[in-house]
Amino acid sequence: CMGQNYKFFFYPQASCRCLCSPGVCVCDLQEPSSKRVKPLSRVTSLASLIPPVKAAPLKRIGQTLQRSISFRSDCRPEIMAPRPWAKQIAPAITKRRDSKLWSETFDLGLGHMLSSTEIKRQEAIFELSQGEQDLIEDLKLAKKAYRDPMLKLSIMTEHELNQIFGTLDSLIPLHEDLLSRLREARKPDGSTDHVGHILVDWLPCLETYNSYCSNQVAAKALLDHKKQDHRVHDFLQRCLESPFSRKLDLWSFLDIPRSRLVKYPLLLREILKHTPNDHPDRQHLHHAMNMIQSIVADINTQTGESECRYYKERLLYVESGQRDLLIDSSRILSCHGELKNNRGAKLHVFLFQDVLVVTRAVTQNEQLCYQLHRQPIPVRDLEWEDLQDGEMRLGGSIRGAFSNSERTKNFFRVAFRSGGQLQTHCFQASDAFNKQQWLNCIRQAKEAVNPQTAARCSDCSADASAECPQMDPTDLTLTPVKT
Repeated sequence: CMGQNYKFFFYPQASCRCLCSPGVCVCDLQEPSSKRVKPLSRVTSLASLIPPVKAAPLKRIGQTLQRSISFRSDCRPEIMAPRPWAKQIAPAITKRRDSKLWSETFDLGLGHMLSSTEIKRQEAIFELSQGEQDLIEDLKLAKKAYRDPMLKLSIMTEHELNQIFGTLDSLIPLHEDLLSRLREARKPDGSTDHVGHILVDWLPCLETYNSYCSNQVAAKALLDHKKQDHRVHDFLQRCLESPFSRKLDLWSFLDIPRSRLVKYPLLLREILKHTPNDHPDRQHLHHAMNMIQSIVADINTQTGESECRYYKERLLYVESGQRDLLIDSSRILSCHGELKNNRGAKLHVFLFQDVLVVTRAVTQNEQLCYQLHRQPIPVRDLEWEDLQDGEMRLGGSIRGAFSNSERTKNFFRVAFRSGGQLQTHCFQASDAFNKQQWLNCIRQAKEAVNPQTAARCSDCSADASAECPQMDPTDLTLTPVKT
């Protein structure tokens, strides 16, 4: 290498990698002839130097903490669009995990001696243990392949990385402890008699997830913002195209602990299902089931409140009259997401505990904020109407007359009367399912605020054309959504 300040990085099946600054490297990389080689970017090359980690496909289960619906695609793996300055590289072969069963892992001589129920029980216990091992590998990978290189290359500051990764480091020893206990309880033949007492002793440790899950909304927002930096984008893109990522982006790895948390009740239920009534482990399993349900519910509540605070702090009021005590007092964010109005403008709508807020997304001080659009609508006064496809007129009669039928689908209307004035909003959801979710959330919010009125209006929905007797006939005729 003829460059200055050069460093050598060694990895399997290659003689060297050099990262030269500021000189020019003239050495050739010796790799297997079947592997295509292209020049590496100076800033992001370290991502491709990370040796593949032995890991298998992640079993994607629940994506949320069983909380109110949030209409976002936060947890979907993101395939980032190529940037003009990004160098294109050949797609790498994705590494996959081998999904093994208990009966396939151990050379069992007692298999013929066990009942089918006991075999299913052993499979469920083994799945719990194997899931812990996979989780630990993924958490370590997120630290080794993403956080450490970005810190070393100064792609992000240490403060930014601490915000994005949160308390992830503290989760690794926690799950290593459970894996160690489960392995100690496993007999030489591979079977396990008791796990209930282990879980009862270990589950209180999951309280650590409170801070991790509560931080995820802010972490995701910061990560999305930092992706606008081409160095961050290129680094994450190279990681996504590397074999170790298994086609999962960084956020997918950061969301794995939350996915694991909501799976514990399912795993315990499966073990309990195949545990005989007279088995001494059954009582402990019942206790463990009650514990995990309580823990998940508590984390769910705190995470929801944290999310609600996060978005309330980012609301921008154009005028003082838009401020509403119902917003300040709300502790629950039922749902939120992007909708379009009948003119095609994008709006971000928040349905808080007691008020619906229509905003426009804006950037202020390099942060995404939400500027209020018209007055907040109290849920107690809110009425809604499910508009049939094609019923909505887009942006005036001329455009509406010649509009594409696809543009008039998935609309619904919300309205309320204040001081003799009727305020209405026509929203278009991304699809029929998304629209139905919005209408369900609105209905549930009204039931929570005024159960009797909501119940009476729900009865009127038996006939979609019937007018609700509880509505003022001088108001705009609105039909509650059918459930």
